[in-house]
Amino acid sequence: MFNLPDTVAISNRGYPEKAEPRTKWLDRAFTQVSGPIARRLRARHAQDLLFVQQVAGFDAWARKLGDGEFRHAALGLSEGLRRGGFATPTVAQTFALVREAAARTLGQRHFDVQLIGGRILLDGMVAEMQTGEGKTLTATLAACTVALAGIPVHVVTVNDYLASRDAQWMGPIYDALGLSVATIVHGMDADARRAAYAAAVTYCTNKELAFDYLKDRIVLGREANRVQLQVERLYEKRPRLKQLLLRGLHYAIVDEADSVLIDEAKTPLIISGAAGADTSEQETYQTALSLATELAVNRHFVIEGHELVIRLLPAGLDLLAERAAALGGVWIRRQWREDLTRQALSALHMFIKDKQYLVKDNKVQIIDEYTGRVMPDRSWEHGLHQMIEAKEGCAVTRRVDPLARISYQRFFRRYLRLAGMTGTAHEVAGELWSVYRLATVAVPTNRPLKRRGLPTRVYPSAKAKWQSVVDSIAAQQNAGRPVLVGTRSVAASEHLSGLLTARGLEHQVLNARQDREEAEIVASAGERCRITVATNMAGRGTDIRLPHSSRDLGGLHVIATELHEARRIDRQLFGRCGRQGDPGSYEAIISLEDELVRVYAYRWWQKLGALLPRLGDGANDWARAATFELAQRAAERLHYRMRRQLLKMDEQLAAALAFSGRSE
Repeated sequence: MFNLPDTVAISNRGYPEKAEPRTKWLDRAFTQVSGPIARRLRARHAQDLLFVQQVAGFDAWARKLGDGEFRHAALGLSEGLRRGGFATPTVAQTFALVREAAARTLGQRHFDVQLIGGRILLDGMVAEMQTGEGKTLTATLAACTVALAGIPVHVVTVNDYLASRDAQWMGPIYDALGLSVATIVHGMDADARRAAYAAAVTYCTNKELAFDYLKDRIVLGREANRVQLQVERLYEKRPRLKQLLLRGLHYAIVDEADSVLIDEAKTPLIISGAAGADTSEQETYQTALSLATELAVNRHFVIEGHELVIRLLPAGLDLLAERAAALGGVWIRRQWREDLTRQALSALHMFIKDKQYLVKDNKVQIIDEYTGRVMPDRSWEHGLHQMIEAKEGCAVTRRVDPLARISYQRFFRRYLRLAGMTGTAHEVAGELWSVYRLATVAVPTNRPLKRRGLPTRVYPSAKAKWQSVVDSIAAQQNAGRPVLVGTRSVAASEHLSGLLTARGLEHQVLNARQDREEAEIVASAGERCRITVATNMAGRGTDIRLPHSSRDLGGLHVIATELHEARRIDRQLFGRCGRQGDPGSYEAIISLEDELVRVYAYRWWQKLGALLPRLGDGANDWARAATFELAQRAAERLHYRMRRQLLKMDEQLAAALAFSGRSE
């Protein structure tokens, strides 16, 4: 496969992928020591400049090629890459050809810094590029080079919109080189997916890709090997190889790598099948919800810790036992009634409509917390989804039983070669190395940044915060500047929309309810005086173009109305302004009633609040800022522990179920 320095072990399953690593405590200790060393060794500025010069040396050759000669030149390079591997001269010549193809087809010529980024991706590392530096175009350098070598390429994005946009946008480059490109989006059938994965370069989301892999694992089973599969291919009418969707896990470029590989890695990926029908389930869920409404917080139950675990108090247990005696059935068993009640309490108090989910077409649809988009075919497990359906008065679907599962950590580690790109990798560089063996390399900007940060404003109440947000929006619009306002939930975006309407400020809203209008809203968000209120749908990957009129007035102004658990997500929102040397500014307008403080720093703020009157206004401002800093750090530590625990449990489960194949 790859002839790059670190050769990989290929699994013996008849499916091209890296063999599952078995990490011991000594391996983990070595990783912690070697990580910083690896990152320092890769800081080879002089080598990068030399490579850029080598690419420039082939520019004249590429420019002289006629349109009809392009594909012939690509075929020649393909032969060289297949025979000689990724030798630097061949790679430099290929990059020059790709750059010329981009210039002719898109009118965009790769900058020198993008050449450096492309080389980092080809080397199997994470390229940290500032937002707006053209990561989408950068990825074509590595993708085309690997595809010309005959190796299937997966370009992984965070949502269907970006996958479709990037494939269509970059498509002319691939076509000029004789490479096929396809897209995987939600709702495609198996045949369409199989055809898309057969393309030289496939754009897809991390969720669709991982679930398609799990489907392949179910088809293959653990007993599959190369010999068995080839025998089936010769003698059986419908061999397993013909049923597979993917061609294996060869090479992947993960866009927004920190979001996919870190933030979303704390949730396992599970494929489920419908369980047997149970006509009494809906009645059971309704009974549990009815019982849960009788329980009072801090009297009958408490919500504990950052993990928000429900714990029933003795008074609550006694009340449940009293009610169970009259109900009979499943309620007689103590474990069952307590589990059902805890689940009902979670549905009532921890899963909020228009925040964690939408009700659309009489169905409960989960909202992805990182992308702000609905996931119509996803459901919570262990009956929680059905409990929420009963809570909202929707038709209760049948429970599902898990058929296969895997974590993102284990999945992406199976690629023969993995690379990534993002604008916010510095904070998690150590984890990227320890889990995925991915070194992080910072790429310089093409132009100096003109992005300007304004002081954060922290208000004691949510009411005061929203008033300040509206005032700030009005002031920026009066100056003629476009404004992007980030909210964390559908409910918050619609609340702000109501305030703006009452103020007489025209605006547009982008959330999970308006996903069909996303392209139109984003396309106009940079126009003069335009106000856009958006969830995380307008975060990562969103490129808001500025006309000259907006640029001359100071560019896009971004307002964050609530901070996230990870500081990197906030930086992604702020990165929508000041792109490619454009002017822009950002600010955070937040309150001490925000969820981040309530969940992660409430006790700290209570203790500190008693001392503030003695310390003066300056200390008050410092304490408010420190509260959010502590809350974000606490959240990041918790999520790190959750990811490590999930990976550990996933590895243990895989080992325990190795004989059955049900873990993947």
